[in-house]
Amino acid sequence: MRILCLLFLLQSGMSAIAQEEEKIKDIIEGLAENSPEEEDLSELTDRLTFFRKHPINLHKTSPEELKGLIFLSPLQISNFFAYIANAKLLDVLELQAIPGFDPETINKLLPYITISTLEGYEQIKLKKLAHIANHDLILRYARLLQQQKGFRDLPGSKYLGSPEKLLLRYRFNYHDILSGALVMEKDAGERFFNRNTGLDHLSANIALFKLGRVEKLVIGDYSLQFGQGLTLWSGFAFGKGPDVTSVAVKDVGLKPYTSANESSFFRGIASTINLGRNIHFSPFISYRRLDASLKATADNKFTLSNIGISGLHRTQTELKNQKSLKQIVYGGALQYITDNLNVGFVAYQSNYQHQFITGTQLYNKYSFTGKHLTNIGLHYNYTFRNIYFYGELAQSVGTGHALVNGAMATLSRKLSAVLLHRSYNKDYHNFFSRAVGEGAETNNEKGWYVGLNYLLPGNLSWSVYGDYFKFPWLKYRVDSASAGYELLSQLTYKRGKTFKSALRFKREQKQQNPDAGSIFHGLEKVLKQSYRLEASWKPNQKYNFQQRTEITQYQKGINPKESGILVYTDMDYTPTASKLSGNIRLAYFKTASYNSRIYAYENDVLYGSGSGIYSGNGIRSFINVRYRPLKKIDIWLKYGLSIYRNTETIGTGLDEIEGNRKTEVKLQLRYQF
Repeated sequence: MRILCLLFLLQSGMSAIAQEEEKIKDIIEGLAENSPEEEDLSELTDRLTFFRKHPINLHKTSPEELKGLIFLSPLQISNFFAYIANAKLLDVLELQAIPGFDPETINKLLPYITISTLEGYEQIKLKKLAHIANHDLILRYARLLQQQKGFRDLPGSKYLGSPEKLLLRYRFNYHDILSGALVMEKDAGERFFNRNTGLDHLSANIALFKLGRVEKLVIGDYSLQFGQGLTLWSGFAFGKGPDVTSVAVKDVGLKPYTSANESSFFRGIASTINLGRNIHFSPFISYRRLDASLKATADNKFTLSNIGISGLHRTQTELKNQKSLKQIVYGGALQYITDNLNVGFVAYQSNYQHQFITGTQLYNKYSFTGKHLTNIGLHYNYTFRNIYFYGELAQSVGTGHALVNGAMATLSRKLSAVLLHRSYNKDYHNFFSRAVGEGAETNNEKGWYVGLNYLLPGNLSWSVYGDYFKFPWLKYRVDSASAGYELLSQLTYKRGKTFKSALRFKREQKQQNPDAGSIFHGLEKVLKQSYRLEASWKPNQKYNFQQRTEITQYQKGINPKESGILVYTDMDYTPTASKLSGNIRLAYFKTASYNSRIYAYENDVLYGSGSGIYSGNGIRSFINVRYRPLKKIDIWLKYGLSIYRNTETIGTGLDEIEGNRKTEVKLQLRYQF
């Protein structure tokens, strides 16, 4: 009760915050809050920005295309196609007649959809390719203004490159027939060009669509997403979040890769072929050189224990590990797809240049060893009336298996529910698995998840989920079998299109080894919980205010409870006809340690991955400005400043900064032609 009172006192002393339209960042924050810190969220921003410029034609769309709208659930998509099979849409307002399409969902949809009777090829002429194709060129510069320890002239390990982070990305789209992409990136501390490996990061592809029975053909870098992510998944994947339907994964199959993330993609050639009778086949082959730390053996061979995924090549050690491991992956997916049924079989093999070995720790007993790994899987989803059933069974040949099954139901126009069960064997091995779960890897876990979305009277809505999980075998820092649970409850109030407020409570409990020096033997309970009150308010077409107050608590065993608090206010300025727009934040945060840290999405330059971790004691402010001097040119500038109290250094290791200030700048130019 004292915590809730404190939340309301803090909130009442500041302006009410709000927003008329659901912006891209709000959608992403709601779904991606529990994603790993290293995730590149720009993929999601990119997807929605593209649909805003190229709306989906509801007369010619497909389930795969609608899965790109991250706020639609699989059941809503299935209900949509069941509806249009019997009645052609004449107006987007008819969406209200489809089960599961509440006013909030429809408002989110409107910026990204259209209704047109023209065929794709009727709208374009090949001889006008150069004029009709959309070209998008982005140049980005970013750096910290303070000098980090790795850039000082000190003996020992240091960063060998310059402190700037640079990005060049070029993309073109010729309607829905042809696309291409080129991405070049250099992280802070890296050299832009290395003699042995060339450009630090270079990604490119060209994709053709609708070539007769060849639905897709991608040459270069691509991602593959099938089923529920147990057998074959690369790129971003959602986990648990306040939208309880996010635990039902929406696979999109083969797609070109345009992200700057350096680890989660395939490189080679892949296609999707329509074999007729609703059967689709997606063969692929990939060859890459990965980062890995190798260990020489007595017979002049090499072994490895893990693959590097950070994409950082700043020091001599990181450069030594760069592209040191050859990987070849090949296989395919065979699917039977109708409006209400999808059944698929996936099989592929991964081959590595060197042998994987495990460490001597007991928790590594069931880890993968060897050079070759074969994975197979069977997935399905089926809609029966108002229930969407889905699941996947996956097997790493010669070892264990993994299983996930779920159901999503619209019980009434006001109530929807999700139930999910998962069981991942401790010896299930997969390098391309991103299924829902509590652990970072899809093995050694069993669990049950249940969630509800309920529309209450008085413009209120309530979302709640509970997840119970257990780990049958040991884990890192957990020396016996363990278990835990996670609970989330969120109450949301909306008043028209100008005001929105939400109150959230989240609690998570796990088990972990005692800290060093503890007299306690056995596992200790680790408790994390948070209380959040946020609101948004849009007084007119130019201004939008947002505010959040959040309190976190962390406790391990009988140790004292740690607390953290974050209070921030955002203001967006987006006049309709002005060349200038932007947003600004002022935040205060205080956490006892990194354990009580708080996550909050930050506005960024277009396609920037704006995730913010608030830890320590201080204030943070940033301003993000967009200026359009010409119709085809946009310029973004972001300036962020964090000031910490009672701090002499910020960061650790080679990233350490002397002093109590951390300042970063980003400058981005976008040219569309």
